[in-house]
Amino acid sequence: MASIKDVAHHAGVSVATVSRVLNDHPSVRADTRDRVLSAVAELGYRPNAVARSLRTDQTRTLGLVISDVLNPFFTELARSVEDEARALGYSVIIGNADERPDLQDHHVRSLMDRRIDGLLVSPTDGGSPLMLDAARSGTPMVFVDRWIGGVDVPVVRTDGRGAVRDLVAHLHALGHRRLAIISGPAATTTGRERVQAFRSALAEFGLALPADHIGQGDFQADSGRRVTARFLDLPEPPDVIFATDNLMVLGAMDEIRARGLRVPDDVALAAFDDVPWFVHTDPPITAIAQPTGELGRAAVRALIDLVEGRTAESVILSARLVTRRSCGEPEGSKP
Repeated sequence: MASIKDVAHHAGVSVATVSRVLNDHPSVRADTRDRVLSAVAELGYRPNAVARSLRTDQTRTLGLVISDVLNPFFTELARSVEDEARALGYSVIIGNADERPDLQDHHVRSLMDRRIDGLLVSPTDGGSPLMLDAARSGTPMVFVDRWIGGVDVPVVRTDGRGAVRDLVAHLHALGHRRLAIISGPAATTTGRERVQAFRSALAEFGLALPADHIGQGDFQADSGRRVTARFLDLPEPPDVIFATDNLMVLGAMDEIRARGLRVPDDVALAAFDDVPWFVHTDPPITAIAQPTGELGRAAVRALIDLVEGRTAESVILSARLVTRRSCGEPEGSKP
């Protein structure tokens, strides 16, 4: 493999000049730059990223720890993070926590050992000691989608309260009065916030949320099916089941069909987190859509601001309601 010395000899310049060209230093003359770049191409020279990181104390690498790579929301989030980082000259290493705090900590520790420049995290819990230490250690960090309260770290997230209120208003207009919710883990901010938004919206329309109409899920399909079974066994089953995650709503649909019931004739369904294949289910599923791509891009920009010594502010984006036939309404999108 060609070395930087080989490039310098081939171009007839010093090693320092080659280094300036590779680092896009403005002091190099155009003809010298062209000669060096030609030598780089002819010799197939590739800079040693490890050696350069030791000199500059930067690896141009970001870490991303997501809660569940199999969840379509996080898959899309990871894709947008990687695309934006690459466009800005950074690489991304992804760790999948699988909704397990211990695995989350493993990835955080491993990424920091790799000397990443900054860390994006969607926390699986309220904050393990390792996570809190990492946030307070000075390592540039941004929380995305979920966050840990009381930790001075920028948060890039979606505010879904308005969209949840729109959902309840729409269901109320359709005549639904018994509404139930499948919540996510109480240790996550999104799990708590979505239940609170739902309860507040119901109260606005004079509707109660009885304890037996709240089911504890874990953002996985099996929990959606289990909670739905309990709802359907009630003396007065709910008119609508709102799952606060796209996977749990599929579990709910499986249980409804297994009992020979129909959506939306026997029970309506809605979900938080829209995904492209919701339009292909039978019936298509009403959902609250997050601006997932922009969420990932904004998180990367905030993190790179921190990495490069600039200040970064938290970003809150808005979700929107997309109505489909799983609640009995004609298809359309509320702006």
